[in-house]
Amino acid sequence: MSEVAQDFSPLLRLYKDGHIERLLGVDIIPPVDPNSNVMSRDVVYSPALDLSCRLYLPKDTNPNQKLPLLVYFHGGGFLIETAFSSTYHNYLNTLVAEANVIGVSVDCRRAPEHPLPAAYDDSWTALKWVASHVNGDGPEEWLNSHADFSKVFFNGDSAGANISHQMAMRHGQEKLVGVNVAGIVLAHPYFWGKDPIGNEPRESSQRAFVEGLWRLACPTSNGCDDLLLNPLVDPNLARLECSKVLVAVAEKDLLRDRGWHYYEKLRENGWSGEVEIMEAKGESHVFHLFSPPGENARLMLKKISSFLNEDKA
Repeated sequence: MSEVAQDFSPLLRLYKDGHIERLLGVDIIPPVDPNSNVMSRDVVYSPALDLSCRLYLPKDTNPNQKLPLLVYFHGGGFLIETAFSSTYHNYLNTLVAEANVIGVSVDCRRAPEHPLPAAYDDSWTALKWVASHVNGDGPEEWLNSHADFSKVFFNGDSAGANISHQMAMRHGQEKLVGVNVAGIVLAHPYFWGKDPIGNEPRESSQRAFVEGLWRLACPTSNGCDDLLLNPLVDPNLARLECSKVLVAVAEKDLLRDRGWHYYEKLRENGWSGEVEIMEAKGESHVFHLFSPPGENARLMLKKISSFLNEDKA
């Protein structure tokens, strides 16, 4: 075995011979789940890059029933995980069933083999593919028949929350024709910055770990105040193209204060939408993915479900 060049345990290790060992999110499970109240299937959204998404539809959906459309971007620091791992398959099953929405869980290329902006570009390609169903004549019948394009939501955790934010910003500039992004849900968003804020650690080794992950994902970045990582320094933040935002943070998460500051910055930055925040006491980063039976995870699921159903929010 080659020597370890960089160790980012518990996420991944890089070896001197170029080998990458991912330590989490390596399992892939099929979309078929007979014990779920949700149907799912995998569909190619980018034949050129052989990229797919996993679609989710509640089994009791009527033939012509329109549902809010949730586009989900998985987390993993842009480095690990897929839309097809048990972690995300199980979570999307639960969320789609609870909220009664149609879901599109996007898989995209990962760094370091495909450094950023690859994941952002793939996510935008997926959104354009989703938008191709606006007139009911796209390639995927579930979206033609059941997606309500007046109620589209972007949702993600960690790096996926970062992507959700960036896609809403890009929608503000390039516009997905016929798509109304009603809201975005940012769960424990992966934002950072050069200077510590709030209760973030000042100690260099902890900050170096986060910064090393970012440099691995985006080697061409100008640093931790890159607009892709630190939206607080983005002069165009008020152009975020959606009507409402839900930020979820966890008390013991290293990224907690970034979520709070994003919430506060949106409120004071001239953005015209509604923003709310929820904090899970005593919990750590993406706890809801690994301990879904817990009370805080249940409350978070209920809150997100309510947010996705505007009439009940």
